[in-house]
Amino acid sequence: MPRRTATMLASTLMLIALLCAGVLIPVPYSEMSPGPTVNTLGEHEGEPVLQISGHKTYPADGHLNMTTVRVTSADFRMNLVEAVYGWLAHDSKIVPHDTLYPDGKTEEQSTQENAEEFSQSQESAKVAALKELGVPVKSWVIVSTVVKNSPAEGRLHAGDVIKAVDGAAVKQPSDVAKLVTKHKPGQDVVFTVVPAKEQAAAEKEHKTATKTQNVTLTTKTSDDTAAKRAIVGISAGTDHTFPFSIDIKLADVGGPSAGLMFALGIYDKLTPGNLTGGKFVAGTGTIDDNGTVGPIGGIEMKTVGARSKGAQYFLTPADNCAAAAKDTPSGLTLVKVKTIGDALGALKDIRSGDTADLPKCTTKG
Repeated sequence: MPRRTATMLASTLMLIALLCAGVLIPVPYSEMSPGPTVNTLGEHEGEPVLQISGHKTYPADGHLNMTTVRVTSADFRMNLVEAVYGWLAHDSKIVPHDTLYPDGKTEEQSTQENAEEFSQSQESAKVAALKELGVPVKSWVIVSTVVKNSPAEGRLHAGDVIKAVDGAAVKQPSDVAKLVTKHKPGQDVVFTVVPAKEQAAAEKEHKTATKTQNVTLTTKTSDDTAAKRAIVGISAGTDHTFPFSIDIKLADVGGPSAGLMFALGIYDKLTPGNLTGGKFVAGTGTIDDNGTVGPIGGIEMKTVGARSKGAQYFLTPADNCAAAAKDTPSGLTLVKVKTIGDALGALKDIRSGDTADLPKCTTKG
């Protein structure tokens, strides 16, 4: 066989071997890509996304779209060819598998966590919008979760209202940890609570629950043995009572990143006129009860998804601005926001057409 022919054959076989290896050998990466965008002012699967009763509402035109990201499943094993294709593609992002599923987290666990975060984001969106409107909202501290095999298991329950710890009134979730960690591991701590069932019954009758009980727990050492902190095995959160009904109907979505857009949608429906002036505005961002907007993941995919649906402006958490501005889709203006107030101010400029001074994202933030 001529040397040249042999060399070409060897090269071809090597290329085939490399391609086979690329297809067969898994790599520890996952893919993120643009997910659906949903107009919080519109309908999803035949019913309004935001359903408000017991208070006057107003028609709202235009778009205030929340955005999402699709991710590969926890058990999907990407091969080298798929990873390279994803790295080269404009509308996808390849990230380490552990970024999406840390510590061996299963897809079921991730879905449950995302569902809980989504539920909490809805509550915070309602609170933030109503606070911005000056509508009072009643709040209290509750047991959010109970850790398995902890001192609190079977003694405290999710939804129990925490009124006091060792007789000291609890005003916010952080008070609970401060009061518990005053103890040494092995010491007793007394929780004064309204049981979740009592609270639910009182809410149903629009009354204030008054029946409390004391629960004594023996603290244990935290898993962080170096700190030797006393714990009882709960996390504290906040629950609210709203003066009228606000329901958010959106299935198959998880995570906290739609909080800002839900809050703006609620605000728009409760006020006359249109926040957007008919413009197509999309955005993302977590939101807390005080209206502070926080960063999210997958910002590059969300801007691509928003622009592909026709968005002209994208409300962007300040901490995500630098990353988003590195590859902004053509025709999309990234607007930097830190609070719901910032977002409302930007929307005022957008609907008036006075956009020269909008706080725009740059690669520096």
